[in-house]
Amino acid sequence: MLNRVVLVGRLTRDPELRYTPNGIPVATFTLAVNRTYTNQQGEREADFINCVVWRRQAENVANFLKKGNLAGVDGRIQTRNYEAQDGRRVYVTEVVAESVQFLEPKSASGRDIGSGYGAQREQANPFGGSTQNQPYQSSPNQNQGYTRVDEDPFADSGQIDISDDDLPF
Repeated sequence: MLNRVVLVGRLTRDPELRYTPNGIPVATFTLAVNRTYTNQQGEREADFINCVVWRRQAENVANFLKKGNLAGVDGRIQTRNYEAQDGRRVYVTEVVAESVQFLEPKSASGRDIGSGYGAQREQANPFGGSTQNQPYQSSPNQNQGYTRVDEDPFADSGQIDISDDDLPF
């Protein structure tokens, strides 16, 4: 038998951290996962999937993920049921996460103007020093290395003129 779920989506609210009577941490959150197609109005719909994560990962999720953050979840689907206070039977389907990946840098949380991947900000360089989040291109004056390009090569929304003979397939 196989029960495996892999999701990538954005949190719809801050995770809720609780503790069992035995002191085990458990966090619950909901991921909004876009569907691959659009509806008749041309809008992309989303599924809202309840997730639960346990122990140390639950504390990490509660401490570091907030509403709107992009997260990846690897886990399994689990169903359970219980009797509500009004006497009716309630069925719950949720993803029990075995692993939760934080897919955005901490500075991108909130997704406001001035943060995120396209913003001008200092970033740590794993090779020493720091760099700006800028595109690079080969320098024709140097045999090795790159020079910084200040303009965004993708800013022009015009189409690229490529003939069929230039395509490799």
